[in-house]
Amino acid sequence: MRTSTDFSPLYRSFIGVDHLAALIDKASRNDKQSSYPPYNVELLAEDQYRITMAVAGFSEQDIDIESKDNNLIIIGTKVAKDSTETSDNKTSRKFLHQGIAERNFERKFQLGEHVKVIGAFMENGLLHVDLKREVPEALKPRKIAINGKSLLTEN
Repeated sequence: MRTSTDFSPLYRSFIGVDHLAALIDKASRNDKQSSYPPYNVELLAEDQYRITMAVAGFSEQDIDIESKDNNLIIIGTKVAKDSTETSDNKTSRKFLHQGIAERNFERKFQLGEHVKVIGAFMENGLLHVDLKREVPEALKPRKIAINGKSLLTEN
């Protein structure tokens, strides 16, 4: 079974695809992330995105969000609680069915170039992380006028 893709034919006609090839190779590796917690990625407007993650049972203090080197890392750390306190005494929790996962997680997202994290908020057990692509003016397409004169003429 073939585990990698040969991108050498692309190198003959495309310039700069080595970065793209590395991203595709990284995405196709077998070290897949778990499916917990479930999430959505939305396109809100042109160049505006939102990641919505179901984090029931986690508080804002249990979640760390870090943006580093075009990676967004969201870590949920839940402190294990063996008992809950009532007004009079400690009682042990006994679940008849436990469908709400309370396990720790780490979810990584590869961000595109110039995509920045704008902010994050929690609402109704959902974590929302807003993102925006901000392309610098120097990198935006521009029209080149044809005026018939060379700017590099020798004097």
